Amino acid sequence: MATAAPPLKDELDIVIPTIRNLDFLEMWRPFFEPYHLIIVQDGDPTKTIKVPEGFDYELYNRNDINKILGPKSSCISFKDSACRCFGYMVSKKKYIFTIDDDCFVAKDPSGQQINALQQHIKNLLCPSTPLFFNTLYDPFREGADFVRGYPFSLREGVPTAVSHGLWMNIPDYDAPTQLVKPLERNTRYVDAVLTIPKGTLFPMCGMNLAFDRDLIGPAMYFGLMGDGQPIGRYDDMWAGWCIKVICDHLGLGVKTGLPYIWHSKASNPFVNLKKEYNGIFWQEEIIPFFQSATLSKDSTSVQKCYIELAKQVREKLGKIDPYFVKLADAMETWIQAWDELNPPKAN
Repeated sequence: MATAAPPLKDELDIVIPTIRNLDFLEMWRPFFEPYHLIIVQDGDPTKTIKVPEGFDYELYNRNDINKILGPKSSCISFKDSACRCFGYMVSKKKYIFTIDDDCFVAKDPSGQQINALQQHIKNLLCPSTPLFFNTLYDPFREGADFVRGYPFSLREGVPTAVSHGLWMNIPDYDAPTQLVKPLERNTRYVDAVLTIPKGTLFPMCGMNLAFDRDLIGPAMYFGLMGDGQPIGRYDDMWAGWCIKVICDHLGLGVKTGLPYIWHSKASNPFVNLKKEYNGIFWQEEIIPFFQSATLSKDSTSVQKCYIELAKQVREKLGKIDPYFVKLADAMETWIQAWDELNPPKAN
């Protein structure tokens, strides 16, 4: 009996940032092996990263990034998992799934292994409902629907740009919460997918994330973090705030919930506190900035939206710290580099 081809086999890349050998892929082999991997090696480019046999992959280290982007490589973070967004830029596929190398296969309450990638694909391929909240969660799921009182004019939903998955075991906490609750583990499996409503921001975690590159790719920039920067661990947050403002403007949806992965190890809370220290203060001004950010009618593409947002970051957040002027410049450089590697398709 012929087995069905894996969904989106030729339309999806798996992007993994790493500094170590990728033994964790063995566990994911049944789910990932049919797909193409893009590995972004952080840290020392002379180190050899071992990838298990049988995977189809390309690997980029810092030297490769510098060679491909030239002076524009300054927009790609070093010594921080934010470097993963280089993989988004060089991909030629419509969809991206990105996962960290300390994320293992989780099990659902019945003990079945969870194929996280398959669930992300389901999330991306059916619409989102950001304009009106459905109390029975995702109405497009089997066994659910729109509830009484849901306007029929909004039941078509909007295209889904982002699918944000969650984590069993080690929750994605900030350093102060880690310090206060060092032994806390997430054991609750909530069998639900929700659309994040229009006008609502969320903290996006990059360790179990999928998105439609054609719909939102150019906005998935993970900022300037790590080496030489005054902040770390806000790379995915920054991208999440930017994509949400842009998705709201362009009429796209963002889902969160399933799938779960098993997050195997907690990072050091003291190291994290050093990285997050500025961000914890700055976010109290960054969040209101994004909550009130509006984009003009002329911003009809993700690139135009992103450039307009970069200008606002420079004008408004530049007053908090010179870092934000540098970040706004990097946002513009990122778009130039994206467009060079991804020239617009002729209609």
